[in-house]
Amino acid sequence: MFEGQPKGLYALALANTGERFGYYTMLAVFVMFLQANFGFSSALAGSIYSAFLGFVYFMPLFGGMAADKFGYGKMVTIGITIMFLGYVVLALPLGANNVAVGAMVMALVLISLGTGLFKGNLQVMVGNLYDEPKYAAKRDAGFSVFYMAINVGAMFAPTAAIEIMKWAQSSLGVSEADSYHFAFGVACLSLIVSIAIYYAFRSTFSHTDRGKVAAAGGDAANVKELTPAETKERIVALCLVFAVVIFFWMAFHQNGSTLTFFARDYTATSSTGIESMAFDVVNLVLAIFLVYGLFGLFQSATGKGKAISGAVILAAVAGLAYKYTTLPATTEVNAPIFQQFNACFVVALTPVSIAIFGALAKKGKEPSAPMKIGLGMLVAAVAYLLLTIGSLGLPAPEFVENAEGVMEPVHMANVSPNWLISTYLILTFAELLLSPIGISFVTKVAPPKYAGMMMGGWFVATAVGNFLVAIPALMWGASLTVVWGVLIGICLLAALFIFVILKRLEKVSK
Repeated sequence: MFEGQPKGLYALALANTGERFGYYTMLAVFVMFLQANFGFSSALAGSIYSAFLGFVYFMPLFGGMAADKFGYGKMVTIGITIMFLGYVVLALPLGANNVAVGAMVMALVLISLGTGLFKGNLQVMVGNLYDEPKYAAKRDAGFSVFYMAINVGAMFAPTAAIEIMKWAQSSLGVSEADSYHFAFGVACLSLIVSIAIYYAFRSTFSHTDRGKVAAAGGDAANVKELTPAETKERIVALCLVFAVVIFFWMAFHQNGSTLTFFARDYTATSSTGIESMAFDVVNLVLAIFLVYGLFGLFQSATGKGKAISGAVILAAVAGLAYKYTTLPATTEVNAPIFQQFNACFVVALTPVSIAIFGALAKKGKEPSAPMKIGLGMLVAAVAYLLLTIGSLGLPAPEFVENAEGVMEPVHMANVSPNWLISTYLILTFAELLLSPIGISFVTKVAPPKYAGMMMGGWFVATAVGNFLVAIPALMWGASLTVVWGVLIGICLLAALFIFVILKRLEKVSK
């Protein structure tokens, strides 16, 4: 998985890991912050959340246009600086008055703008690493590694947010509403680490900063010259893929909206026994080492490699056994903690995914990138079908008015956490089929002079999907079967669309 990759991949991946850790630390508690600090309803908080996600992913279109003209690296630096300022504003405890609301909105604008300049352009630079012929065959695997690194940061984010909030409440005596600002402060620190990594190892990827010709070693012959008709065909094909991506992200990004609402309103608030081990991020890390050890044991070609893998397996098993013997009688289950599972599964399953498709490629049977995208939509539908089964017999959500006149959700049931964990597992399979492969597809198919703009187009599609995230949140109060059924339906329709246009997409990617 890591063999034969350009050195710049790891520097760019680690820089993105730091930025994503801060982003997901903030995102893990953002909806609950809006409700706890400002008293917003679930519908309003969900609408603000989806609008913010929409702008975060819409702005890379303009960031890409700017980078095509001024350079990717410059936009990355400006972007992370603007993001930092946004997190600083969120970290300030300004209360719940109109000034605080205005500051919150300003912070979201800064974070959206900064992300627009940073995220897409960093990924274009990753894609440019693979324009050198010796790395071309490693493009999909490279983006899977890059995507895995993003999720290393995301995996620890919910725990970091929850633990810093607990510390602030217990050690400093701050209220729950004020403790959220400490989580936002963690995001500020993570961006400092991110930009430090970016500049410390910039020499390994500086050649990717000026576009495809520079990335290919300055040899224009390595960059295919396209006719106007070919350029148009590629742009149209990418736009068709973007149309499908819209509905994937609408379904997937329910993690911070209706899936969190389900965790809060219907899932058991405590866990015992072996099940409770899933809510300690240390146990998840040990489980990941176990998976990697088993993977290495079967993949290693040398006795030394197998011995190292065996030692990793034994250490991971010993660590998990020790953690099991020291389990508390009960473990508290907080709604935001479920967001760690998607990232954990991405990190654990990425090498497995690469190995499976690598084996299929050797046999000439690997599905094309467009086919993988279609399969990803089908798998996402299965995830919500599972949650529909887990929701059978549950009442619709209810709300009560508290002493301050604010409508608060009622905890309706104590469903096993395993339903949500399993849903996140299946959604992760869908994500691995669609997201890193889709990004790789864009960097491969995009006309060279429009590389930044086309990557921005991927994020615009993501943005539109994130705006649509609000639809299920607005439905929260209806039957759960209806809410999940809508998501199943859109995933199936999107899969059908991609299969209808499959041959056209495969033609431009050859």
